[in-house]
Amino acid sequence: MLLYDTPLAPNPRRVRIFLAEKGVVIPTREVNLIALEHKRADFAAINPLQGVPALVLEDGAVLTESVAICRYIESLHPEPPLFGRDAREAAFVEMWQRRMEFQVFMPIAHAFRHSHPRMAVLEQPQIPQFAESQRARAVEALKWLDGELASRRHVAGEAFTIADITAFVALELAPRARVPVAPDLSHLARWRADVAARPSVPAAA
Repeated sequence: MLLYDTPLAPNPRRVRIFLAEKGVVIPTREVNLIALEHKRADFAAINPLQGVPALVLEDGAVLTESVAICRYIESLHPEPPLFGRDAREAAFVEMWQRRMEFQVFMPIAHAFRHSHPRMAVLEQPQIPQFAESQRARAVEALKWLDGELASRRHVAGEAFTIADITAFVALELAPRARVPVAPDLSHLARWRADVAARPSVPAAA
């Protein structure tokens, strides 16, 4: 297998953290987004949507969505389970993964892409008003998440899962998106510190 990666973007980092949690090493090839390498014909032949990460499988097939890549790795390396151990757990992990994706990750990502100067080459046109509306949405989502984390250790329950990875990379992007994380969100801060202390996080930096 070969993983097309880029060091700064949050989606590839999701996959790298997941791989590190599993103890799985896959050869990588870096794609420079700022240099628009993802727009080149050779990469477009791998992923016509011109995004990373992209995982080329042994038979030449290509997976291009970060959660799909993680699910595939989970099927090959089921321990430790990051999508749940049984049907009930898997359903709740799926629910929380999607909530983190749509309620937390996407507003922060939109705010970043539509406001950060380095993103102007990738997001054309940038819409500052949209970025501001997404910041407000993200701030409310973080308050909600803080309340949820008051009653459990991790996003989807007591076990660390893909939902935590998605939420964590979103929080890591927040400063660059100029999304303020209120200091009184103590449960969110506790959870974030716990995740940051996991060996997989610096390994995937």
